[in-house]
Amino acid sequence: MKMKLTTKLILAFLAVSLFSTGIIVVFTRVATNREFDKFVNNQYEADLVQQLATYYQENQTWDGVEKKFKRDHDGDRPPFFSIADTNGKVIVAGMDHRLQEIISVGELKAGTQIQVNGETIGILLLNTPPDKNPLEAEFIRRLSQSIYLSAIGTIILAFILGAILSGTITRPIRELTKATHDMAGGKFGQQVPVRSRDEIGELASSFNKMNDDLARSFNLRKQMTADIAHELRTPLSLIIGHAEAVHDGVLPPSKENFEIIREEAERLEQLVNDLRILSLADAGELSVDFQPVEINKFLGDIQSHYMVPFNQKRIALNFEPDPVILQANLDPIRFSQVLTNILDNALRYTPEDGRVDMAVKQNGDRVEIIIQDSGDGVTPEDAAHLFDRFYRADVSRTRDSEAGGSGLGLAIAKSIVEMHKGKIWAESEIGKGLKVIIQLPVLK
Repeated sequence: MKMKLTTKLILAFLAVSLFSTGIIVVFTRVATNREFDKFVNNQYEADLVQQLATYYQENQTWDGVEKKFKRDHDGDRPPFFSIADTNGKVIVAGMDHRLQEIISVGELKAGTQIQVNGETIGILLLNTPPDKNPLEAEFIRRLSQSIYLSAIGTIILAFILGAILSGTITRPIRELTKATHDMAGGKFGQQVPVRSRDEIGELASSFNKMNDDLARSFNLRKQMTADIAHELRTPLSLIIGHAEAVHDGVLPPSKENFEIIREEAERLEQLVNDLRILSLADAGELSVDFQPVEINKFLGDIQSHYMVPFNQKRIALNFEPDPVILQANLDPIRFSQVLTNILDNALRYTPEDGRVDMAVKQNGDRVEIIIQDSGDGVTPEDAAHLFDRFYRADVSRTRDSEAGGSGLGLAIAKSIVEMHKGKIWAESEIGKGLKVIIQLPVLK
């Protein structure tokens, strides 16, 4: 039979309560009886010493003391105490001693002196404790009863508190279990309330974050599937349409028509290559050859490579190197693809007579590469999603347009930068252009 966690916790609380309460009851009763007996004996012994001193003072002898202090129920038995002289000889024999017996020094020291007018007339030896009187016995009985009732009340209270605490502890666990089952059934985005700041609260917060991430990933995957289908359908439709038109004689088999088919085939090939790079990067299987690279020289080479297309569009491409030689551990080929994708976008969206500025500077233990264009820019909300796959801030452009691209360039750039243990993000406002910042660890 499967036992629930709530039941286990209640039983655990109850077992701990029973065990601890039982120990407390046993030790309390033993200690109470011992201390009460000690108190009664001391009190009785003090009274007995006073009575014996009075008896000796009145009679000037110990003769007849046995009968005087014999308890009613003792019958012919000797008294429950003995008296020895200062030399240790028993002069009044009780139940534990014989007359004229010489007792040990230790027992003599343990006895209580009986004095009259400052003179020790005997040593009281009270080895057998006296019986409790009815009042004393009744007190002990009631005290024991109170201890037992307190123990029972403690156990009942522990059961109630155990039930409350176990319910409090297991409630968030039950909520997490239900949300997990819902998530397993495909219901993403489930949130559980965070009821505390302890480990269970941290678990609930982590679950909520994980569920949000899974829901976002699931939605992105569905969106990406739709985007890929759209991206593939566009060039395929053009290729098939032109091929059928040429085949049916609707279009002449001219160089221009074959060029359209070739361009769309290249676009399709580029899209497939981009998807392959992204899939390898996601799987951590994209090959990377790291080596020390001097950043100023690296960006200078990139600037030289892009001068011709920028000059053709009458856009100034400026580069401001850092005065200090900065090195980073990079794969030059992969990282060139990052800068190529960013500069392609800058070239695409920067108007004629505009400018694109590149700069390198050190920021703590990071190399910072900044690329700023003078285009129209985007909203801050759009800038936060520019590196999402197939994302376009300019919704007026369709993916069928030549300027549109595949929508994967910046996503690839982000994946490659993260493989270099770096960060990349964009900052922009409408009318103020777009700024892309890349941070990489400095190679010391």
